[in-house]
Amino acid sequence: MNDSVTNSREVKALFLEEMKGVAPLKSDNRAEIDKVAEATPGQEERRKAAVRLRTLDQNYLQAEGVPLLHSADVLAYKKDGVQNGVFRKLRLAQYPLEARLDLHRKTVEEARQEVWQFIRDCMRYELRSVIILHGKGDRNKDQTALLKSYVNHWLKEIPDVLAFHSALTRHGGTGAVYVLLKKSEQEKQMNRERFGSK
Repeated sequence: MNDSVTNSREVKALFLEEMKGVAPLKSDNRAEIDKVAEATPGQEERRKAAVRLRTLDQNYLQAEGVPLLHSADVLAYKKDGVQNGVFRKLRLAQYPLEARLDLHRKTVEEARQEVWQFIRDCMRYELRSVIILHGKGDRNKDQTALLKSYVNHWLKEIPDVLAFHSALTRHGGTGAVYVLLKKSEQEKQMNRERFGSK
């Protein structure tokens, strides 16, 4: 018999001697090593940023080249079909102001994104009457009101805006604007049921 076979048998015998009394692990005693896919804070922030970017990519509001207004100009606009009485109530602040957006110290691009998101949020929460503070531009040498000019233009571009009017003095005067938004489909249905129309 050669030495390698003898050595192999001795090693096996030694191994079996050492393993006496050792029982195999039962299947239910195994450790769970499946990794749970849990997002890290960084991954979560990147996901949120991607969602915000997709939302902003839908923003069709004009980014440059709108006609400039002056600090004292009054904003007034209503779409066809808005009743004069409704517009008058808006102008006189007779609707409760349900939300407020302050654009002071914002760049035109920042304001563009904020107005876009603000109106979307108002529609999501079924708000009807809100106020946007855009400032007057009194500090400008030529009295032009840059943000006011853009807000005036943007609000006309948004289909959910029915009407808007410069605010009363107590709410900021010509440095702010009341905005009337469309009713949601749910609110329209509730009105039809309440007043019996189809």
